[in-house]
Amino acid sequence: MDVHDDQHFARHIGVEVVEITPDKVRAKLAARPGLANRRGILHGGAIMSLADTLGGIGTTANLPKGASTTTIESKTNFFAPVPLGDTAHAEATPLHRGRTTMVWQTRITRGDGKLAALVTQTQLVIAPPAAAKT
Repeated sequence: MDVHDDQHFARHIGVEVVEITPDKVRAKLAARPGLANRRGILHGGAIMSLADTLGGIGTTANLPKGASTTTIESKTNFFAPVPLGDTAHAEATPLHRGRTTMVWQTRITRGDGKLAALVTQTQLVIAPPAAAKT
C-alpha cells in the first residue's frame, strides 16, 4: 500500500509514515516553523492531523476489499508541547475493529519520550458500492 496515494495533506505537512500493519501505524512529524503556533511550538492542529492520518491509514489497512473510511469523531488531550526543532513521534493502535466503525488511539511523544498528546478517533467503515446490475 503506497500511503501517499491518498494522503496529499499529510505529505504536504511532512508526515513521514514509518510502519503500517493492521495492528499498528507509526509515523513522525518534524516541528518546523511552518507548523508552529505563536508560542513557537508545534500547532495543535498539526498534531491532530498527524493522528487523524494514522487512524485513517490503520482503518484502511483493516478494510474489506472495496470499502473506504472517513473520520466521524476525534478527541485530543494535550499534555506537553513539542518545541520547534523537535520531532513528534506517533503510534496508533486499534481499540475496536468492528464491521461499521473502528476506533483508534494515537500516542504522540516528543523526541525525549515525554507524552505530548493522546488522540482517540472513530472511523466510519463505508461498505463498497453494490455491483451494478446489468
